[in-house]
Amino acid sequence: MFTSEIELEDALATPRPELVADLAESSGDIVILGAGGKMGPSLSRLARNALDQAGRSSDIVYAVSRFSNQEARSGLEEKGVTTVPFDLLSDDDFAALPDAQNVVFMVGAKFGAATNASWAWAVNAALPDRVARRYRDSAITAMSTGNVYPFVSPASGGSVETDAPAPVGEYAMSCLGRERVFEFAALTRATPVSVVRLNYAIDLRYGVLADIASTVLAGEPVSLTTGTANVVWQGYANEVVLRSMRHASESVFTVNLTGPEQLSVRAVAQRFGELFDREVQFDGTEAPTALLNNAGRCFELFGYPSVPAGTLVEWQADWLSRGLPTSGKPTKWAVRDGRF
Repeated sequence: MFTSEIELEDALATPRPELVADLAESSGDIVILGAGGKMGPSLSRLARNALDQAGRSSDIVYAVSRFSNQEARSGLEEKGVTTVPFDLLSDDDFAALPDAQNVVFMVGAKFGAATNASWAWAVNAALPDRVARRYRDSAITAMSTGNVYPFVSPASGGSVETDAPAPVGEYAMSCLGRERVFEFAALTRATPVSVVRLNYAIDLRYGVLADIASTVLAGEPVSLTTGTANVVWQGYANEVVLRSMRHASESVFTVNLTGPEQLSVRAVAQRFGELFDREVQFDGTEAPTALLNNAGRCFELFGYPSVPAGTLVEWQADWLSRGLPTSGKPTKWAVRDGRF
């Protein structure tokens, strides 16, 4: 359990031995583009801590973001991360970005994509081309999403990396566009690329569990239409992203990133009801399909998450019971028409 954001941030930034061992076998600075987002700050700190433990203190972690939150920027600098204020969408001089052997691309536009589709395409599909050209001689690890897959039956076990994409809505289509642009860079310029398709990171301040738990706590009905979901501890997600850097290749390494459990939304809500001592209300009935990833390849390569879903549920309930901060930004994980 955590009693403060500081404790949570420290946990997210604590590397496991496997990550340290991986980084000890590689070299070079790391540029994290979009480091001011939800995952970026903790991933930047994790990279710095892991490099230090791997004996690579001289290698630099660059966190690139607009950094509208100066407190977040200062916090990273205090932890040894080099921050670079830069607006990737508006600034034209990409030559001003730092050189690095490894690049993590975390920039993405999701919420608002339904009403401003051109913006979503500019961020998710056009920007990657500029980044790929700037870092043509670097290894690029690109964050993507399970939204590029179709909705599937829980009985299927979830979509695997070899399944044909079938994105629903402009956001998901633009995310597939991002993958294709980086794939083009790999095929035409021999840029090593890895693609990480994430379904859904749990940070306690936001995420699927925070959304369900907040609904239960507020006494509001929990929607059951999307009745099954994947989640994963963000500390593990950060680790997999960094370890995927070593797998970047000209043939494009692709891996699904989520937890091993398929969670029943009904069962999770009922568990929150027990933990909060609240009666749970439901709305609708479970549809036969959901957006589900099978992360078997991830587990084979990187091991299983250190925190199981049942523990995440208990941590989430405790976090909200303590009145600790939340982002106020719902994930909209239950959206089925692709409009975010």
